[in-house]
Amino acid sequence: MDSRGVAEVKFNGKLAILLAMAMFVLVVDTSLMNVSISAVVHDLDTTVSGVQGAIALEALVSAAFILIGGKTGDLIGRKLAYVLGLLGYAIGAIAMVFAQDLTAIIIFWAFIGGIGASLLLPAMQSLIHGNFEGAHQKRVYALVGASAAIAAAVGPLLGGFITTFLSWRVGFALEAVIIAVVLAGIGLVKDVPYHGERSVDYVGALLSIVGMGGVVTGILVWQEGGGYVGLIIGIGVVGLGLLVFWLRNRKRRGRPTLLDPALFESKMFRTGASGQLLQQIALGGTMIVLPIYLQMVFEYNALQAGLSIAPLSLSMFVVALLAGRGLKRRPATIILWGFALVVVGVAAIVPIVPIADSGWYLTLPLIVAGCGLGLLVSQLNNYTLSPISDERVSEAAGVNSAAGSFGLSFGLAFAGAIMLATLAFTFTASAESSTVLSPDQQEQVATVLEEDAEIMTNTGLEELVADETPEVQEEILRINTDSRFIALQIALLVPILAGLLGVLNALRMRRLPDPKPTEAAEGTMLG
Repeated sequence: MDSRGVAEVKFNGKLAILLAMAMFVLVVDTSLMNVSISAVVHDLDTTVSGVQGAIALEALVSAAFILIGGKTGDLIGRKLAYVLGLLGYAIGAIAMVFAQDLTAIIIFWAFIGGIGASLLLPAMQSLIHGNFEGAHQKRVYALVGASAAIAAAVGPLLGGFITTFLSWRVGFALEAVIIAVVLAGIGLVKDVPYHGERSVDYVGALLSIVGMGGVVTGILVWQEGGGYVGLIIGIGVVGLGLLVFWLRNRKRRGRPTLLDPALFESKMFRTGASGQLLQQIALGGTMIVLPIYLQMVFEYNALQAGLSIAPLSLSMFVVALLAGRGLKRRPATIILWGFALVVVGVAAIVPIVPIADSGWYLTLPLIVAGCGLGLLVSQLNNYTLSPISDERVSEAAGVNSAAGSFGLSFGLAFAGAIMLATLAFTFTASAESSTVLSPDQQEQVATVLEEDAEIMTNTGLEELVADETPEVQEEILRINTDSRFIALQIALLVPILAGLLGVLNALRMRRLPDPKPTEAAEGTMLG
């Protein structure tokens, strides 16, 4: 009993830990794939662009369906949606253990796993809100948020260690085991009923999928050398435009909408969600091109690649914790400094690339960029959601999460596609202008590039041209090395441009009043 004679509700520590474990799996999953790219390519005899496309597709599916996933949880029950989301992730993890080709990864890990995430994230937030109260609720939100931050920080190291000394498949097997433990404790979860509007905006749902899906799918098709790229991206852009028109028109007629367009009447929400989008583009672009570069240029194994990019994730984790508690400056100013540090850190890598002979050359720039990302993580969610009322915060958090997931998938797809397209163009152009290679050899180089060069290390290339003269071998290796430098430098322009746009967006934030934190907004660390 407390001093007022009211019985104090006992804290359900077991449930809190299980929820944190579920969030850990969600976050560490992509890190494991990023640092294991070369191992997956080798084991499945596939391409870098194919694996990178699967990673982007998983984030895209999560983004495209997260708003629908939240509504599905309202209709079928948040507890059931939580269970189905965990099962979707488990299917994806188990499929990775036994996958023999890229098709299995795309279907089970990227698509079914992405659907699982879209069900799991909104349901988890509702279940925390309904199973805990007051200080206990804040404690669980902090625990789950900390679990996500720790997963982001240690993911590259953990994934690299497991992949190098065991197998990338073991990492996904461990994910399945953790999910099984979480599901075993499902009896501790009390369902949270939904009493709002139960009608479904099917047209809005379809347009959101077509819009976001079309843009990123078009980029992935371009990356794979497919046709109709402009048409696919155009369909996506038109879909997004029609979604805006549909939501506004349906709102005027008093009909249920996929999301309330009135959310975007708040300038703070618009600028905050835009900042979330740009932050994730910068993060996704950086986290896809660096592991590819480290594994294909320096021929690093997964552990070495994980250690090389760990300064980014570890500094992001530490600064996010410190900034969330200790900084007293205006949130818009902190966000501005965050984007500025991201630009400075990533831009500093560009001139280092040609002279670096190991991943440790990237340490200081990655720490700077990680500090910037940490500042953004500490502020953006609360800034975006603080002007939203408690009864609408779940819907707003879904929009914020969708913006972040879409930004991540776009950054992954676009930066990866730019890197591989630049590699192909530069390699071919350098071969054609070479005075050492004969026309027949130039044609042979172009043919080999089309089939294999995107995964070709210098060691692999040496084996391929072993029958050529020493002069020709040296020329082809020089072209391969120079092309990879240029490809990474051009690809890094994606996160740099996202950071610059973030700076401009933050300057707009500075002209707005500071947000006033609400209890509901504090409980949105899951986004």
